[in-house]
Amino acid sequence: MIIRNNRELRARYHRLGAGDCCIGTVSAKYLKPFMLIDLVQRGVECYPSALSQMLNSSKVAQAFIYQQWMVPQTTAICRRADLIAAISHYAAQQIEAVVSKQDHMHCGHGVRRWESLEHLYNALGFDSSAYPFVLQPFVENFTDVRVIMAGDYEEAYTRRNPDNFRGNLAAGGKSHPYELDENNREFCRAAMQRGRFPYAHIDLMIGDDGLTYLCEIALNGGTHGARIGREELDRKKKELLLHLSKKGGSQ
Repeated sequence: MIIRNNRELRARYHRLGAGDCCIGTVSAKYLKPFMLIDLVQRGVECYPSALSQMLNSSKVAQAFIYQQWMVPQTTAICRRADLIAAISHYAAQQIEAVVSKQDHMHCGHGVRRWESLEHLYNALGFDSSAYPFVLQPFVENFTDVRVIMAGDYEEAYTRRNPDNFRGNLAAGGKSHPYELDENNREFCRAAMQRGRFPYAHIDLMIGDDGLTYLCEIALNGGTHGARIGREELDRKKKELLLHLSKKGGSQ
């Protein structure tokens, strides 16, 4: 049985089993994690993969899974004890300015700069709802690159805003085409393989020292600044998922 949309998934959910496949992301805000685990346990193939769908939903999960790919000392802060530990660790590394990234927020709205971890801790002292979030050192000089990969389609462009450290185009940034070198291309492909992303919008930080770090990876993202339009990109993604489901291979 092949499930092609969420309406069909809900109608036939309890009849699915090994050998069946579900094409497209599962849309169920509160039940999604449980549904994906249940589908995988029952042997249902998901395209995109269950792992990529879960990582797509959480910056904190990405910080945990991709920690070694990100700016050194990036960590997932899930509770106050994690933040207290990070204060001591960052101080030992002589790290002062930091950035926090609120989970489930997009377009740079959840990205905040703090002059020190003590400022951050004091601000969160009476607000337990702020957890979890991503914490990383503030990096000042780097090139912000958005990469789109879907099957044989690839393009990259820079994002820059001289008036705001958030380079997001939604925050007023400007874009310019960027030529990926083979090392960065392989970096992106390896990141997709790690999270079993069949296609991806990948945000990279390329430092002045030439080192490349992963900022974020997502199944979907804005196309403002890209050569390809939303309709064409969605078509390529749909065709790729259909090809993978027929092939029955790994993503």
